[in-house]
Amino acid sequence: MKKVRVTQVKSGIGYPLREKMTLKSLGLRKMHQTVEHAVNPQIMGMINKVSHLVKVEEFED
Repeated sequence: MKKVRVTQVKSGIGYPLREKMTLKSLGLRKMHQTVEHAVNPQIMGMINKVSHLVKVEEFED
């Protein structure tokens, strides 16, 4: 199963509320926090919306 490791590398301060809420829904609350998610269209869509704020690594489980 493919998974992605998402790390927040830039603060959501100064960005629209919608992007802040997307970070929250991904499970990111602090800078340099890392979360893992299974790859699916919903998660990839959220990552694409905040791609300028996060670093993404794909890996096999």
